[in-house]
Amino acid sequence: MADPGSLLAHQRRALILEEVRRRGGVRVNELTRTLNVSDMTVRRDLDILAREGWLRKVHGGAVLGEEPSSHEPGFETKAEWETAAKNAIARAAAALVAPGSAIALSAGTTTHALARELTEVPDLTVVTNSIRTAGVFEAAGRTGSTPTVILTGGIRTPSDALVGPIADQAIRSLHVDVLFLGCHGLGLTTGLTTPNLAEAETNRTFLGSARRTVLLADQTKWSSVGLTTFATLDQIDVLVTDNLPKDEAAAVTERVGDVLLAPGPAEGTL
Repeated sequence: MADPGSLLAHQRRALILEEVRRRGGVRVNELTRTLNVSDMTVRRDLDILAREGWLRKVHGGAVLGEEPSSHEPGFETKAEWETAAKNAIARAAAALVAPGSAIALSAGTTTHALARELTEVPDLTVVTNSIRTAGVFEAAGRTGSTPTVILTGGIRTPSDALVGPIADQAIRSLHVDVLFLGCHGLGLTTGLTTPNLAEAETNRTFLGSARRTVLLADQTKWSSVGLTTFATLDQIDVLVTDNLPKDEAAAVTERVGDVLLAPGPAEGTL
């Protein structure tokens, strides 16, 4: 990682939020040492995160707050969260892609990480509603690999997804072997959720165009709930994750076709 003192503000706040999510709370004096910034800078970051509803300030620090169900973080912000887990999930998911297949990648930072893992797979056809994901394959094409990429078009969201009627119509006319899907939040009762209503509809359209669906979700997704549900766990053929909540692991494995744990603290296939 870059020198913490040289991080941009949004990167620094993403690290703070990741630490709060992991530990349940942080202290200001710990963050000043870890991030190599002033006490004033940390308190200003905590003020901003508290105003946005991500955490709750307490004496000397902050604890996890209720995440607004309709709040949609930008791509750059989300890209800084759980990067090691997302990269491990992407590598595990890449092993499910056969040369010559037609796949779909929904928008998201974990599916974007998967795209980077797939640039050397020959003869792929990739359908995506993510400008950033299409850019990964475009860059790979300039260095020799030439996947066929179909970008859906549509209205751009804060998280860089292309959604709406144009995107839905394009997806509906296509049929892919495997859909690799991301989500904002995940739960046994809530299913797969997103803060954006139009993105939810586009994701539903993706589900209807795929023979098989693979969900990519790190363990922090279980603590988030978006505004609307676009799929249930029963609709997922494979869940690729870094960990499962201990109290819900058995129920998840009953609902999902297969669970693949990316190499890390917990390894293997359930």
